[in-house]
Order: sequence, then C-alpha cells, then structure tokens
Amino acid sequence: MPPQSSSALDDAETFALIKMLSGRRIEQRRRREGISQPQLASAIGRSERWIREMEAGIPTATIEDHIRCAHWLGLSTTHLFIPLLCLEHGIAVPRELLANDDLWGIEEPCLDIIVREQASAQRRRAARSIRGRGKGAFER
Repeated sequence: MPPQSSSALDDAETFALIKMLSGRRIEQRRRREGISQPQLASAIGRSERWIREMEAGIPTATIEDHIRCAHWLGLSTTHLFIPLLCLEHGIAVPRELLANDDLWGIEEPCLDIIVREQASAQRRRAARSIRGRGKGAFER
C-alpha cells in the first residue's frame, strides 16, 4: 500500500499519542534500571523538569529527544516508528501492541526483510557491473 499524502502526517493527536507512549516506556525503563530523573537529565544534557514532562507525555519534546533518551537507556525506538508507519498508511495505531516492553517479535522480521532486500540490491548491482564490464570487453 503506498503512503498517504503528507497531510496525514499532520495528525497532532497521533504525535501526542506517540510521545505519551514513549514517555511511559522511557520512565518504565529508567525506573527498572534504577536511574533517577536527575541522572538521566545529566546524561542527555537536559533538565530534570524536562525529563519529568517528557515522561508525563507533554508533547513539547521532539521525536529526536525521545530517541536520545531511549538510546541512552538501551531502549529500542520501534515504539516511535510503528505509529508513524501506521499513520503514513492510514492504519490504526496499535496501542495494545505498543504497550509491550519487548517489541523484538516485530523488530526481528522487519530487520530480516531489510537485510534480504539489501542483499538483493547488492546482487543486482554486482550483476549489472559484471554485464557492463562484459560489454566493454567485446568492443575492444
């Protein structure tokens, strides 16, 4: 299914949902790892108040801010990108799915597809290169 027009990406409600879910996941991981809000704030160069607001789902934090926190905590960012993909294709955001802490079951097949597609593209480029060299050899 091709993506919808870019106007679908202006859905502020969906972005607010993404940030709220992300803030919860970041808070859960931070607490589970025994990291305080001041420690996380210091590690990523933000204020404790900013961390508190992000974890509360206040939508002023950017997606990049959520990615920075997630990566610092060793948390996958799949929870950010699945809703964006759904939004682009007009599919309802799977809230129950995104509440799961471990999304490896989704990430693994996606990564497998990406690896297969990359290998296929490399084989096509190599085949074109070989065919291109072969034509030049006959013309000499």
